Amino acid sequence: MQPLLELKNIGLAYHSMNGETLALSNISFSVEDGEFIAIVGPSGCGKSTLLSLISGLLSPESGSIRLRGQPIQNTSTNIGYMLQKDHLFEWRSVYSNVMLGLEIQKKITEKSMDFVNNMLKTYELEKFRKSKPSELSGGMRQRAALVRTLALEPDLLLLDEPFSALDYQTRLTVCDDISSIIKEEKKTAILVTHDLAEAISTADRVVVLSKRPGTVKKIIPIEFDIPYKTPMNTRNAPEFRDYFNIIWKELNENG
Repeated sequence: MQPLLELKNIGLAYHSMNGETLALSNISFSVEDGEFIAIVGPSGCGKSTLLSLISGLLSPESGSIRLRGQPIQNTSTNIGYMLQKDHLFEWRSVYSNVMLGLEIQKKITEKSMDFVNNMLKTYELEKFRKSKPSELSGGMRQRAALVRTLALEPDLLLLDEPFSALDYQTRLTVCDDISSIIKEEKKTAILVTHDLAEAISTADRVVVLSKRPGTVKKIIPIEFDIPYKTPMNTRNAPEFRDYFNIIWKELNENG
């Protein structure tokens, strides 16, 4: 079966008056429909740059990126991008913030409105629909940002450290919450994170990048022998520590 996303030998350098800085080199991996992939690596190795390439915000200098077999520039595949900050506008209500993407893309229909209303009810935001973002907790703001992204019905979700601005306790809860929502909605997702525990507890596979220039050091399948996999209960599974140690070793080896 054809993968949803396929990267082959991706390379990118940044150019300035001082010369060239190679950011990514020979990146190759694929993502299947319904998979949750986490990308980890040292600071500055190009993790967020890789998401910008997949989204089409940047173009690689070498290699190819294909979505459903088509070059990224020719595809109609819908990509959702969730950033570190929720970017909710304080002068808009929660409901109008959630509808913003549909409004900008002129995709507000009866069907899309029903979809948003159902999402608000399902994910416990209905009673806050007329509230301003400042009235929500950090976790609920991120949940609203995710509903806004899902409202556009993306085929692929890109998550660039979406929990990093939250305190540790809230981060654990929201990570559990949002990854469960993504799986319930049967979405394909790529998460960039510095948090190894977060990567292991959410992902089906973890892609480990080297220091700059970022290359793929290893791709590690994550499997837990537990009846119901959630970020919370995987952290208590016996396999968790083994995966943590494997990835930690990869990140701390030279090269």
